[in-house]
Amino acid sequence: MQRVLPPQQVKCLRWHDDRPAAGADHWNMIKVEELSKKYGSRTALDGLDFTVRSGIVTGFLGPNGAGKSTTMRIILGLDAPTSGRATVNGRPVRAHAAPLTEIGALLDAKAVHPMRSARNHLRALAATTGISDRRVDEVIDLVGLGDAADRAAGGFSLGMGQRLGIASALLGDPETLMLDEPVNGLDPEGILWMRHLLRDLAAEGRTVFVSSHLMSEMAMIAEHFVIIGKGRLIADVTAAELQGMTAEPTIHVRTPEAGRLRETLTADGLTVSGDGRETLEVAGTTSEDVGRAAARAGITLFELTTHRATLEEIFMDLTRDSVEYQAGHTIKAAA
Repeated sequence: MQRVLPPQQVKCLRWHDDRPAAGADHWNMIKVEELSKKYGSRTALDGLDFTVRSGIVTGFLGPNGAGKSTTMRIILGLDAPTSGRATVNGRPVRAHAAPLTEIGALLDAKAVHPMRSARNHLRALAATTGISDRRVDEVIDLVGLGDAADRAAGGFSLGMGQRLGIASALLGDPETLMLDEPVNGLDPEGILWMRHLLRDLAAEGRTVFVSSHLMSEMAMIAEHFVIIGKGRLIADVTAAELQGMTAEPTIHVRTPEAGRLRETLTADGLTVSGDGRETLEVAGTTSEDVGRAAARAGITLFELTTHRATLEEIFMDLTRDSVEYQAGHTIKAAA
């Protein structure tokens, strides 16, 4: 495993392992190689290069305008790259005889004829690849649309439409899945179901590639992250490596004897900050060591917790220079 450097010391962070890297057909993967895409004078992708491996959930992150949608469309063969290439299981998607059985994708859950029922929408997709009606019924049950399968999709709620899009992605029982904002519109039960589904699919050895702006969800399901900004690769690392890029965790302490605890901890060479009344922040140690020091001094503690940077905080730090669209920080009152 490579050494992880602080973000200010590297242009791109990348993960490596010892498995064969050159798109062998028996490795289920998405491979993006030196991918570039220009729209007139605007560069949407600039030499993007990464591999999505099987058996884990890989999160695809980036600010708005980073190039995530363009990348996914090129992977699916919906857009052509200016240079470079993208392959799924060793070949471009268009080169597979039955693409639906190789990769299932959810990019736009609204891409359904509004007058067609969910069942008939899936049957129409299935007919393009010779997939049976029995499989259609299976995915309808899997995503929980059994009671609504014969209703017009145009009347579906956002969450129901999302479930239909997921059913479409699963229809060909593909080895590779690529989903954009899969929990969008789902209720809490649906979000929990989606978490388990993605983990289970990865545990079966499938390649699962998920893009989302919901950092709390990505932190719970992804084991690997590909992060891009302004069309360029920023990081390609495991979740553990990404967490390791942050500063050391701080220990949050709340005590009625903050002054005495500060003296005790600084005497041990620790860095202590805080308001000095009830709350202290301690760096360079563990909560266990702080607790022991307080116990030796007979100091009562009300709270003792370890704070580690969240995925959202890490993401914001990594992509700070890659945000294309920034909102203002204040809203002026109308005159």
